[in-house]
Amino acid sequence: MGFSDYASYDGLGLAELVRKGEVSPAELAEEAITRIEKHNPAINAVILKLYDLGREMAKSPADGPFKGVPFLLKDAFGDIKGYPSRLGSRFRADTPATEDSDLAKRFRASGLTFLGKTNVPEFTLLPTTEPALYGPARNPWNVKHST
Repeated sequence: MGFSDYASYDGLGLAELVRKGEVSPAELAEEAITRIEKHNPAINAVILKLYDLGREMAKSPADGPFKGVPFLLKDAFGDIKGYPSRLGSRFRADTPATEDSDLAKRFRASGLTFLGKTNVPEFTLLPTTEPALYGPARNPWNVKHST
């Protein structure tokens, strides 16, 4: 697979490439990391980078429908053991979760590779992502607009 084609596949398409042996989960993770590093400074979408975790997960992803597909969890409702979920709020402690949430367990079982957590509205209450904790996320098609 030419990585210029990466964006032309959805998650199931990427997983099919992994199943066929045309690309490895590690290659997908590295391509996703490269894209995050390129675009995130302008859009402020990824607020917690979990690249080491993702690289480790990519070594032996679960054999689910999304085996080896890179994935970003929201900073809400997707607790991962050892990492905080702040819900976009300065008032929530930066305390690591003691276990995976049921949602994170299901994502793992589906074969997804976690690469980070994304910005969310404070406590997920507002219709736009502009928390004081992380700053506003920007629309990737026009960074002068909010998400």
